Amino acid sequence: MITREQYEEAQRRSIKYLKRAGIAVTSKEKQKIEVVDFGLGIPEVMGLEILIYVNTIKVCAKELIMFPGQTCAEHIHPTINNISGKEETFRCRWGKVYLYISGPSESNIKAKVPESYKDYFTVFNEIELNPGEQYTLAPDTLHWFQAGPEGAIVSEFSTTNTDEFDRFTNPFISRFTQIEERMG
Repeated sequence: MITREQYEEAQRRSIKYLKRAGIAVTSKEKQKIEVVDFGLGIPEVMGLEILIYVNTIKVCAKELIMFPGQTCAEHIHPTINNISGKEETFRCRWGKVYLYISGPSESNIKAKVPESYKDYFTVFNEIELNPGEQYTLAPDTLHWFQAGPEGAIVSEFSTTNTDEFDRFTNPFISRFTQIEERMG
């Protein structure tokens, strides 16, 4: 859980990152930026900010805004009721992002796994994405990613976004952020 102040500050910071990257967004879109903390309350470490442009029954397009070292927890977009899991393409627009998938593990990865959550990171085949580079994840691919030292903006193009069905390696994670509203 995070406070309303933390949520709004992350939105403001995300807008600055988008501007720095030369990505124009409308006033309405700025208000729609979602701050994800995975229910852990440490969005600067485990989290990301998401701006969904479109999500239909066939396609989804969004920006993933990440602050320096911010990590999206290991997860999979599973097949549900014989409907294939989400296929997604990550295209780095600004900064650097380290993407990890199943496959041969790197002995010396560039990302820094958050120490208190290291047991919940199991795939270490590293793909480094710099501006203009992209990678497509097949459905049902276990993955996680982390922004580089300046942060990152990644455009995601995918089949329908079904975040509510994401399965995380860490059983304590909740995909949707709860905001603590302070009274008085």
